[in-house]
Amino acid sequence: MLIHLIADYGINDPAFAEVSQRLWKICPSAQIQCLSVPAFSTLATGFWIAQLGLNSGPTDRLIYHNCAPRQDKKEARIDNEGEGLTYVQLPNGVKIIGVWAGYSLSFLKDSALSIRDINVSRGGSQFRSRDVFPSAVASILDGQTTLLGDEIDRDRIPDPPKDRVVWSDGYGNIKTSIAANSIKLPPKSHVTVRVGDVVSDALYTDGTFEVPEGTLAFAPGSSGWTRKDGTKVRWMELFLRGGNASKRFNQPRVNQMISYQQR
Repeated sequence: MLIHLIADYGINDPAFAEVSQRLWKICPSAQIQCLSVPAFSTLATGFWIAQLGLNSGPTDRLIYHNCAPRQDKKEARIDNEGEGLTYVQLPNGVKIIGVWAGYSLSFLKDSALSIRDINVSRGGSQFRSRDVFPSAVASILDGQTTLLGDEIDRDRIPDPPKDRVVWSDGYGNIKTSIAANSIKLPPKSHVTVRVGDVVSDALYTDGTFEVPEGTLAFAPGSSGWTRKDGTKVRWMELFLRGGNASKRFNQPRVNQMISYQQR
């Protein structure tokens, strides 16, 4: 089994090793891939859950995610209680288990076959993804359904925001939550793009390499998937050919607002 472990522990944080160790106890033959998202970033978590879950890969695949800002209640926490655990079944057979917080389920809510609560303690440890949740993962991977609760009303799951930075990759390309099919501009339109407080000229294209060296492209990127109804979605990126778009925009944070207008 391939297990994607997505969490906001921090790059190279030993927490990944501790959780991986618990998962290997449950599934000794698993191949575990760790992905670190920014602290408390449910937007990045949700984006990568959908990108990894809805695209081609082995059917025998689990995404185990934990990004729990504990922002569902403002009151003092008792026994380290946090947001609840959920189970998602995708049409391609992929299983997803993790904390539902913020936007963590937003990108796949229209594609999932089932989204259910998991009846497991919300407290008991500051480190629930290591100490509490793996037993529920073991039960579900074993085919047991006793812990599965009610279906979650998808209207309770927020839609993903349509104007945010969701990731900056290692090349400095900025992935956004702007759907490519929402852009109503002629190809090679000149646009002004604002990310946070930084503004830059860009060229809207339908292919990122269709720009000269040194030009900022606003174009459909490499991320996207096919929804349950068969519609395909691709997400816009900012790409500086021969340079680094993230540096041009002062290395924007995930969830930072982005806007554009035709010049």
